[in-house]
Amino acid sequence: MGTQSVWNRSPLQLLNCFLILALSLPTNALYFYTEGLNPKCFYEELPKDTMVAGHYKAEQVDSNKAAINNPDLKIQVTVDEVFDNDHRVVNTKGGATGKFTFSAADSGEHKICFLPSIPGGGGWLSGGQVSGAIRLTLDLAIGETSQIESTDKSKISEIVQKVKDLNGRLHDIRREQVFQREREAEFRDQSESTNARVVRWSLLQLVVLGITCAWQLSHLRAFFIKQKLT
Repeated sequence: MGTQSVWNRSPLQLLNCFLILALSLPTNALYFYTEGLNPKCFYEELPKDTMVAGHYKAEQVDSNKAAINNPDLKIQVTVDEVFDNDHRVVNTKGGATGKFTFSAADSGEHKICFLPSIPGGGGWLSGGQVSGAIRLTLDLAIGETSQIESTDKSKISEIVQKVKDLNGRLHDIRREQVFQREREAEFRDQSESTNARVVRWSLLQLVVLGITCAWQLSHLRAFFIKQKLT
């Protein structure tokens, strides 16, 4: 009875169930084809505060059904909250290979869409401009313990290490600045001490010169007085 109720569902519901089961396995990749102006979208029911991380790779399919890497191919990824009047939470555009991450702010259905384009090639892809379809391989993981998020931890560790190195260099620069300020203060103290000694020596010279002048004047005065008396 349970099996019969499952098969009595509509094809769209079965497809949604298949997508949910496929996407819930972080080690499995899902690929699909898109062609023309219409984006390829699928829906995912997410609980609140759920982390979603995805890697994608887009390849152009020629007439022989062979996948070809096109360096000019761009992929626009959008994520809309269906329960919140299609409020867009992600709108990013990258190369043929890229990744995207987002966290569900509230529980509800989310729509994830992919739209390919070629800049400078006449706008969005159409059948008359690009031969063949676009094969897009998607590796989507849901939850903080997903495989994709664990592989990103190495990159986060590298960034943390770079930040630590920058902090170390910043500390070195600060120590050098403190040392330079101490040297400047020492040089300033020496300059002020030298200037004070120069001023004192100049004053001493003026005093000696004044005393010498006064002595010479008194001596000359006594000499002239003596000469008049004689």
